[in-house]
Amino acid sequence: MSPREALQAAAKERVLIFDGAFGTQIQNRKLTEEDYAGDLGLKADQKGNNDILALTRPDIIADITRSYLDAGSDVISTNTFSANRISQADYAAEDQVAAINIASGKIARKLAEEYTARDGKLRFIAGAIGPTNKTLSLSPDVEDPGYREISFDELVAVYKEQAAALVEGGVDFILIETVFDTLNAKAGTMAVNQLEKEIGREVPVMMSMTLTDLSGRNLSGHTVEAFWYAVRHAKPVTIGLNCSFGADQLRPHVQVLSGIADTLLMVYPNAGLPNELGEYDEMPKTTAGLVQQWADNGQVNILGGCCGSSPEHIKAIADAVVDCAPRVIPKPETAMRLSGLEAFVVAA
Repeated sequence: MSPREALQAAAKERVLIFDGAFGTQIQNRKLTEEDYAGDLGLKADQKGNNDILALTRPDIIADITRSYLDAGSDVISTNTFSANRISQADYAAEDQVAAINIASGKIARKLAEEYTARDGKLRFIAGAIGPTNKTLSLSPDVEDPGYREISFDELVAVYKEQAAALVEGGVDFILIETVFDTLNAKAGTMAVNQLEKEIGREVPVMMSMTLTDLSGRNLSGHTVEAFWYAVRHAKPVTIGLNCSFGADQLRPHVQVLSGIADTLLMVYPNAGLPNELGEYDEMPKTTAGLVQQWADNGQVNILGGCCGSSPEHIKAIADAVVDCAPRVIPKPETAMRLSGLEAFVVAA
């Protein structure tokens, strides 16, 4: 059974659990420059480069991953949100991209297999790819709206390098997450398509959009409906929302996407909204109660947490939805009718 088939089979039985934030957990450990830099001999300071810890402090990344598995995660992610050539340039660590992603994949793979061997329940690994700080749809120069810092082909190459290393490290899926620019996401899917042709097998994609305002649009102006229909051709094994806001603010957008997406729906919101210090105060019980409403309404297949979430949040979510029936994926014709596109297609 392929990873896609195995995840789909598991999601028919129950609401699955994703993991939570890595950044918050790393910050709580008060690491020093020496922890980050290790003996790699890099020229720039590495403090704050959370991804490189897979090389310099793999014990910490393993410990965080283990804490999410203990909390009930069925799907764990790699700590590779910024492990791409663009983001690593901030730390003069571009030549470490492949090593970081391979190491992170291996950490997650080893632990997933350990926990599966212990109780027989499959665990899945999502190789996390963040959006970078470049955008293909918008100009960073207000005086030159046609200017772009990077081309589509260049971004495809960046994503492909990271995806190839994650696959080498043993991930089951490539998670293109926190999508603020839909065209960037398309570059990600193109990269995975090219990788699939090279290695001769499917590399299933997960996709997760982030909203930048309460109207339900991302930075490139797409609603959740528009985003889904823009990426549906890539046949993602999951579609969903992450980061953005807290669960309360995401509720109407989860409802819309649940009705139109004919694939698994994965949502992992922030632990509420940040306070004036940028910290997240929402208690695990509160987050769990909010996302349980989605599960009670049959709107989700996989639930987890993003910024500010902790193993305690994930444990509370897992406990809250243990008896909830998973979302039934709508048939394509039903999803199209719910979206209003059926009449459009007929008219065309």
